[in-house]
Amino acid sequence: MTNAHDDSSPERSVTVDATLARTAEAPVGDAADAPTPRPLPDTATRVLVMAIVNRTRDSFFDDGRTWDLETAVAAGLEASAQGADLIDVGGVKFAPGEPLPVDEEIERVVPVIRTLRRELPAHVLLSVDTFHARVASASIEAGADLINDTTGLSDPDMAPTVARTGASLVVTHSVARPRQAYPRPRYDDVVEEVRDFLAARLERALEAGVPRDRIVVDPGPDLNKNTLQTLEVLRDWSEYTSLGLPVLAALSRKDVVGESLGLPKEERLEGSLAAAAWVMRQGARILRVHDVRSTVRMVRMFEVLAGWRDPVGPLVHNT
Repeated sequence: MTNAHDDSSPERSVTVDATLARTAEAPVGDAADAPTPRPLPDTATRVLVMAIVNRTRDSFFDDGRTWDLETAVAAGLEASAQGADLIDVGGVKFAPGEPLPVDEEIERVVPVIRTLRRELPAHVLLSVDTFHARVASASIEAGADLINDTTGLSDPDMAPTVARTGASLVVTHSVARPRQAYPRPRYDDVVEEVRDFLAARLERALEAGVPRDRIVVDPGPDLNKNTLQTLEVLRDWSEYTSLGLPVLAALSRKDVVGESLGLPKEERLEGSLAAAAWVMRQGARILRVHDVRSTVRMVRMFEVLAGWRDPVGPLVHNT
């Protein structure tokens, strides 16, 4: 059997001191000098692990642990050393709150993207979690390959911006206005309504000129959904893979796990891995996670079971 893909050890060591010494917050260069966005790998026979790096003080799980620029860069490098395929950098959390000025969001994410694009191995791609087209444009110019828009293209300029730059795009189901509360969500058929929403936003992205092979869909577990609604989405996950695109699963440490098990966010790793394995079996091909090492090991085992990857060995048992 031949591996569908081959890479170096997912837990190679890395020294970040030299990188951090070179980290600078210089202005983004001319667009003509911008790195070219790289396409996503083929996910027909592999699952990609997307590591979360939040440059916020109030992020859901890490509570500002990677707020400092140096710490955010170090976190991205460490995630790569643990086997991450993508690093997703965010400057604003999804939860309701006061709007952040676009220029400030750019100041948060662009220096991280620029430095990581220079320092990471070429096979590790960069994503930016934003719903502002201006942030997307500046991030792509700095080296981002993928824009992870968790608001379902709420900015009408987002899809045209991604199309113009040649980057890839995550289209996510969420129905509230950005940073606005959406209490007591109601759906007649949450599975069907999420699928219809994604199909409509997919069409919008295609009409704007984003190539189909540069689009990912995300059903948005927990986003404007309660736990029971999210569980329905997870149980019928194959409805979203039927759209024929890579499907991203953002389940790490989420309330659907916590409320299902009665556990705080600090104790949700095992439940998160179980939920990820469930949707992988139904076609999820990108996992957005906090716990990279554990997720990579789970994914590698899944790929071996699926026949997509050879066992690492040595194969000495009963031989």
